[in-house]
Amino acid sequence: MYEQSLVKTIEPIKKTTISRLNKSKKWKYGYDKEHDIIVISKTGKIGEVVEIQNLRVALPLQPKNVYLHPKNKWVKFEQPRELQRLKNIFDWREYPEDQKEQWFDYIDEEFKRRDEGFWFTNNGKATWIPGTHYMYLQWSKIDVGAPDFREANRLFFIFWEACKADKRCYGMCYLKNRRSGFSFMSSAETVNLATLASDSRYGILSKSGSDAKKMFTDKVVPISINYPFFFKPVQDGMDRPKSELAYRVPASKFTRKKITANEKIEDIQGLDTTIDWKNTGDNSYDGEKLNLLVHDESGKWERPDNILNNWRVTKTCLRLGSRIVGKCMMGSTSNALDKGGDNFKKLYNASDVTKRNRNGQTASGLYSLFIPMEWNYEGFIDEHGSPVFDSPSDDVFDPQGELIDVGVVENWQNEADGLKGDQDALNEFYRQFPRTTEHAFRDETKNSIFNLVKLYEQIDYNEEMSRTLGITQGNFQWVNGIKDSQVIFYPDPKGRFKVSWVPPQQLQNRVVLKNGIKYPGNEHMGAFGCDSYDISGTVDGEGSKGALHGLTRFSMEDAPANSFFLEYLSRPPTAEIFFEDVLMALVFYGMPILAENNKPRLLYYLRRRGYRGFSMNRPDKLWNKLSVAEKEVGGIPNSSEDIKQAHAAAIEMYIQDHVGMKQDGTFGDLYFNELLNDWSKFDINKRTKFDATISSGLAIMANNRHLYAPNSKVEKPKLNIKVSKYSNTGSNSQIIK
Repeated sequence: MYEQSLVKTIEPIKKTTISRLNKSKKWKYGYDKEHDIIVISKTGKIGEVVEIQNLRVALPLQPKNVYLHPKNKWVKFEQPRELQRLKNIFDWREYPEDQKEQWFDYIDEEFKRRDEGFWFTNNGKATWIPGTHYMYLQWSKIDVGAPDFREANRLFFIFWEACKADKRCYGMCYLKNRRSGFSFMSSAETVNLATLASDSRYGILSKSGSDAKKMFTDKVVPISINYPFFFKPVQDGMDRPKSELAYRVPASKFTRKKITANEKIEDIQGLDTTIDWKNTGDNSYDGEKLNLLVHDESGKWERPDNILNNWRVTKTCLRLGSRIVGKCMMGSTSNALDKGGDNFKKLYNASDVTKRNRNGQTASGLYSLFIPMEWNYEGFIDEHGSPVFDSPSDDVFDPQGELIDVGVVENWQNEADGLKGDQDALNEFYRQFPRTTEHAFRDETKNSIFNLVKLYEQIDYNEEMSRTLGITQGNFQWVNGIKDSQVIFYPDPKGRFKVSWVPPQQLQNRVVLKNGIKYPGNEHMGAFGCDSYDISGTVDGEGSKGALHGLTRFSMEDAPANSFFLEYLSRPPTAEIFFEDVLMALVFYGMPILAENNKPRLLYYLRRRGYRGFSMNRPDKLWNKLSVAEKEVGGIPNSSEDIKQAHAAAIEMYIQDHVGMKQDGTFGDLYFNELLNDWSKFDINKRTKFDATISSGLAIMANNRHLYAPNSKVEKPKLNIKVSKYSNTGSNSQIIK
């Protein structure tokens, strides 16, 4: 049975508080700092609070009376025939005055729904859609006519409304599957906003100029044309423009005489608002002020175009000083990483709402949203807009009345299984129809030096079993803050360490003191590998991360064998914090470390603190062959070609034996997907980019150090011993001379 985790109802505020503030209509549209929620209700009252990809959103309070269609689902309202004949404001002004009044309530209600959203009964449940979603469903024309209601799109529009309401946010970065409707939804929102604003500009970008133009001419313009007259501003130029849609008064109609008893001249007001598109490039829309920027197919910008560079430029078009005055609606599937996907992945990861600066903003300024394919896959959405995750036991029909007899998860798995013989085709399928972000950014296999089939098997298994893997995030600290005493581990959702195994208490903090030097007491159980860094700050503010991985080996102790149990990938404000983190992990587990000695500050740090015994010497050399520095602090260089090859071979061996599906049908117990992904992209000629690969490979080498030990050939003296030979014929033995 599929369990959804895309949206959940939460209770971050006491019900009494909500009720009290509802009574006086005190809830304001926007970010509520006191309760850390984003209010998207415009009535002053809130009801349910939901969490969508870590964004907490307060919805409007359900009214007493909720609209119910006889079919108990969303059905588009028919526009009155009398009003269908009116194409613009000029037709309305010529409409008989005595007949206008009957339509005032209808028009006012449509404007209210546009602003506040709309409640309707769907499959027996009261359901709210934001005004932008209502405009999409009710008044937007797409390629198949009127859009279907989909729960996935409702959550999309709720998330987008929250992005608009939050003054800290520049918009959304939406990671999607093919045919999810983003191009039409963003086009509908462009027209919706542009027909409300004055003196404003709305822009469109895509993976190429021709794609942006096609979106403008085939989606934006038809939606605008099909708006009812009361939503349609005065338009200048052609009815179906090719480059710019201008909501302004044409010069020929700037004034219009209204024939009344007084024969007065009435001025016609225009919005002076435009929608246009630009050719793809890093500097598109540079220096211009935008109220909305639509970024379509952002994950498919190929060289020389760069979505990261463009966003750095266009981001400034959406603000005045520190004040955000416009929003970006960005959405795409991802290309292969070397074909634009890598930059989009960086932008998506930089939009994580759980990682904010002191101004409350994400690194990109955007908010990331991923909706798995099973939520929005054509042919597997029922008439009420709900995805059919599992194969139904009763008859279920789609909006067109077609029977759905297979669940989307099973259908997807069948397609994936059929492609497992062609890894590149499978990866493309994953990118087009991702169930996880790992799928969405799945890379091509041609450049990998490791067994990608096994790596991806393990990644997929980890994603599927993510709720039961038992990975805990946290930090280490000295008991009572006393250094060089005992170390404890405490869980922390924002901690720098991820651990999948903690030794029983009797195995913790095993440190042996010999001649004033501390040695690990659990050396027989496992070891750490580390890729360190020496300099706290970097020029670009980023730099490599400090990486630490712990790996067990077979032992008679109460510990899993050949299992990566700890991962650390972080760059604290100072190198000393990183060094102390490493030291505490070593003490807690009582295991040695093999680290690269070309960045020796960590090793000198351990030595100064009395932990030289924890630092392993390079296993490929005898003690008397080590350099003075190597004898002093230990470690292994990364410059030797032999070491590089041995390091890669160690990882390859581990993957073959312990990663992915085994012969008995079980899977490996390496649960750190960041490490698995790092292995999948590893380039032996550009090792410095792969911190996790370096440290994990050193951990494997440390546990298998006997394999790298040099042959100790001792010249033994030849003994010149003459052995007599005897003839044993007859009754006596005689020496043969």
